[in-house]
Amino acid sequence: MDLKELKAFQAVIQEGTFSKAAHKLNYAQSTITNQIKRLEQELGFQLFVRGWEAELTPSGQLFAKEIDQLILHWNFVLDQSQKLQKEEVGTLNIGVIEPISASILPSVLQTFRSQKPNITCHFIIGNTDFLHKQLLKGEIDFAIAGEPVMNTLPFEELYKEEISFIISKQQADQVGTISLIKDLYKHPLIIGGESCLYHIKLQKELSRLNVEPFTYTISQMSAIPPFLKEFPSVGVVLSSTSLSDEFVKVPIEMEDPFIPIGILSHKEPHLSLKNTKQLLLDLFRQEAKKIRM
Repeated sequence: MDLKELKAFQAVIQEGTFSKAAHKLNYAQSTITNQIKRLEQELGFQLFVRGWEAELTPSGQLFAKEIDQLILHWNFVLDQSQKLQKEEVGTLNIGVIEPISASILPSVLQTFRSQKPNITCHFIIGNTDFLHKQLLKGEIDFAIAGEPVMNTLPFEELYKEEISFIISKQQADQVGTISLIKDLYKHPLIIGGESCLYHIKLQKELSRLNVEPFTYTISQMSAIPPFLKEFPSVGVVLSSTSLSDEFVKVPIEMEDPFIPIGILSHKEPHLSLKNTKQLLLDLFRQEAKKIRM
């Protein structure tokens, strides 16, 4: 069954005779007759009572009621398939760490939508460890994250985040002066989960001290600042974290406070929407350059 056969049947119904249908479609009458015969063979039942008039059989009457919708659906599927081939429609699943979702992602998506308005994007927010696992399971196409501790996937660095220590202004007097990393033991630390790269990096540096600070972990980095207003404590976030003027950064030096952020991808990327993925990755690269400047 093909679209020409369906349109031939539709034309016969609309025009009332095979000859008029042939004239409408600019075909020879024999062509219309052969198309109808092929359609009947493929369907397994007769559509017309044989004769000069285009009289429908009971099965033909039932099929005729659905022909318009059938052709519309056929055209829709054909159109969608052509758009998919041209990468005008489709779905991408992208993993991003929380700082990215609040900083460069909105600008990236705005530009991407202007060029690919019918591509659906699902953004999965999580820490690097979680996104790395999602990639390995094939749940996402790529991730903008840190480089996992035990990484087996390609990683392209885009920029560096820096570990920042913050306190609430209203608790500043009780927190007191903190200038060295060893001073952190005086107050609780509120930091991201134990699998977060910046938590692992800070923990490594703190392990050199004789006394380690008491630590509370929160999986969502943006939820850390509100806790600091309730009791004397020090928050640990990344430099790109959006902060109100209720908070101040504490200049504590670390041996290596930087965390590379970049593109984490499959060893063998899927070919579907290949050019569209490349466009989105290029937009992330462009926005990352602004951070480095």
